[in-house]
Order: sequence, then C-alpha cells, then structure tokens
Amino acid sequence: MEKEFATDYLVVGAGAMGMAFTDVLLSESDATITIVDSKAKPGGHWNDAYPFVRLHQPSSFYGVNSTPLGGDRKDLHGGNAGLYELASGTELVTYFDQLMNRRFLPSGRVRYLPVSEFLGDGQIRNLVSGATTNVEAKKTVDATYMNVTVPSVTPPKYDVAEDVWCVPLNDLPELVDLPEEYVVVGGGKTAIDACLWLLDNGVDDDCIRWVVPRDQWMLDRAHIQPGEEFIDLAMLRQAQTMELVADSESLDAMFDALVESGVLLQLDESVRPSMYRCCTVTTKELEQLRRLKRVIRMGRVLRIEEDRILMEKGEVPTSPRIVHVDCTADGLARRPIRKVFEDGLITLQTVRTCQQVFSAAFIGHVEIAYSGDEVKNGFCAVVPHPDDSLDWVRTTRDNTLNVIKWNADPELKEWLARSRLDGFSGAGRVTRRSAHQSELLRRLIDATPGALSKLQGYMKEADR
Repeated sequence: MEKEFATDYLVVGAGAMGMAFTDVLLSESDATITIVDSKAKPGGHWNDAYPFVRLHQPSSFYGVNSTPLGGDRKDLHGGNAGLYELASGTELVTYFDQLMNRRFLPSGRVRYLPVSEFLGDGQIRNLVSGATTNVEAKKTVDATYMNVTVPSVTPPKYDVAEDVWCVPLNDLPELVDLPEEYVVVGGGKTAIDACLWLLDNGVDDDCIRWVVPRDQWMLDRAHIQPGEEFIDLAMLRQAQTMELVADSESLDAMFDALVESGVLLQLDESVRPSMYRCCTVTTKELEQLRRLKRVIRMGRVLRIEEDRILMEKGEVPTSPRIVHVDCTADGLARRPIRKVFEDGLITLQTVRTCQQVFSAAFIGHVEIAYSGDEVKNGFCAVVPHPDDSLDWVRTTRDNTLNVIKWNADPELKEWLARSRLDGFSGAGRVTRRSAHQSELLRRLIDATPGALSKLQGYMKEADR
C-alpha cells in the first residue's frame, strides 16, 4: 500500500546526529520533520554497541541540546573516578528512545518511520511490510553520511581461517569456554575498552596480547570536563596548547612539548605515535593499559590462521585455544568533505572534530537562523575525523579558525554560550571571570595567531 504526505524536513537516520539536528529544529522553528531509519529504535549505532560500552566524553556534552543526559554526577569508582559520569550504551539507547516518545512525537511535528529505508527521491520502503511511502520534503537531511560502524555489524578487516576462534567485542562477556589467552586486535578506542574490561575482570595481564597496528596520541579526559571547578584547567590547557605550538620550531619538537606538558598522552614513551583519533583516557586508565607488556607492533593483521597471525611486518603464533577479539571496525572513519548545505540537501558532518552531536545541533541552528547556502556553509566549514598525527595539526587549526569565525558573529556567539552541547566553551558561560581566568583568556588570545601560523606552516611542509 502506497502512502504520500508532505514535510518540511526529511531526516534520514535516527542516530545521535539526526536526533540532535531535529531537536534544534523543534526548539527554534515551527518546522515539520519526518525521521526515517532502518533500525527499530532510535539511537543509531548505540543499538549495536558492546554491552560494556561507555562514552569517552562526559555525558553532559552528549545527546541533544534541549535534554540533559545523566544526572550531572561524578563517578565514584573505576578508571573515571572523580570525573563526570560517562553514559553507558543502555543509558544512551533509553535516552534516545525517551526523546522520541516523550518530546519528538508528542510535539505533533515529528513523524517517525522506523525499520524503513530511504530509496531516494522521497521514496521510503518499510523493511517489514514492503509498503512504500512517498514523502514530499522541502529539504532532505542526510544524517548517515558519517557512517559510524561497530564490530558487531562489521566483519574483520582481515582473513580468518575456518578453525580460528575470533569474536567481535560484543561476544566477549558471553564466552562459555575459558580461553587460554586473549588477543585484542586493534589500536583504537574500542580495543582500549576491551583491554580495560579484561583487566577490570581479573584477567592476568600476561594472558592478554594486544595487536596495535599504530600507536595513538591520546587526550587526558580530566582536561575535558564540565563544571566551574574544571574551567581553570580547561582554559589553562587551551592557552598552553596555543603557546606551545606558537613557540615550537618543528613538528616533532611541538609533539614533544605537548607530551611533556600533558596536553597529549601516549601508551609507551619509547614509541612515537602515528595515529590521532580523539581518544580520551584518564591517567588511571593509562596506568592500567601500561600493565600490558605483550603489545605486538607489526602493522595490521592480514590473516589469522589456526597456528599463526600474519601481519604486515611479521607473524606471531596462536592456537585454537586462544580467542581473538576483533576491534578493527572504523567507528569514526574520515569521510570525504561535502558541502553541508546544497540544493535542498543538508549533509550532517563535523564542524568541530569528533564532536558529532554538537556539530549536528550547530548545523541545525545555522539552518534556522541564517539564509542562503553560501552564508550557511561559511559558518559550517567541515572538520573531518582525524586519522594520523598530522591530523592533530589540521584539526587544531581548523577548529580554531571555526571558533574565531563563530565568535565574530554576535548571534552565534550567544547561541554557543547557551548550548549545552558546547562543552569546550564553558568559560564563555561564566558571568564573572576571576583575575586568573581573565589572564588565561588573554594568554590564549595572544598565542593564537602565532600558533595558527605554525600549524599552517607544518601543513605546508607535509604537502611538499
């Protein structure tokens, strides 16, 4: 049976970005919105995440602008103790489900089409019944372009022989047989979660091998916290970062200074990282990870056979009694940059690196508050997800340029000051700065031009 209706916005994807964008439209306009998604519940990839997953950033920075996530509490135990809570996967799925059923649908302006696929040209097909719906939309919003993936729905990026014991991270808590050893494959945030979970559950560190194709630069989560008590530290880190970059004489010297000051962290001080993916850890979590001495650095895994693991730079033995935990799904892949606004299409992307929900909410506000795609795109310069060390340079430069542009616009500056999701401009919400905070802000402003010049120079050197 074919249906037909009209809507102002057709949002393709009910994941975190699609929900954050829609939330702003509800708050700041009288638009009607239709959301279509292939899953049965909103929340996108959180529906497929491993059972012990948690955010890597404070809950107060995540979700949608209108509705707080969590209780603004600090964790009292574990690796995040003393810092603000990190929502679990279960909390996130519940949060987005409640948003849909308690805010979006009751508004009377949102239509939700789950278990449905968007075929293009306004056509939507229900995946259960096969029924099609024609939607006449003024604008289509692609909230799927960032293509977040998780291990449970992504096959390994290497060949696995028939008799090899290889599981996605989701299956780790469900293992019936006790393995002789665990081999964690992958060097990103998911692999870190796997290693920490095994250690937290009493697995001897000698029973864990960690295949790390590339070491990564990490951020100290203590520097990325909400609340007035952390403002001084956040401002200090921002000022220090710009000062260290501005004073640096080479790319390597810059990274050395950033590590020495604590702006960047690394797993092994003797191994220079080549990857940057916005990973955050606490110093306590890093201490745990450093317990692991059986770290294999032979490049990417090519094939796992019954008795050996073949990698780009060598091989190591294995056996059928060893479980291989796949953590290689590229959850934050670097996608080609597209114009955010073009010809009735809005493609949601990050305008602040690795801050998906903030970016989606920001784009939603720009869509409502400004006219003309050229003007809107001027405020929404895309900062793609990073991958390698040079991307720290690129994203730092591009994030800074965006912030300068936004703060030069009074309306945008005010919106940022009110935005719950803008966890990195907390100082802007302080009505009365202390003398110390004013001094830190002055240091940041003074150092920024020199830092931008150095960052641009390092990018040019890399292009030669």
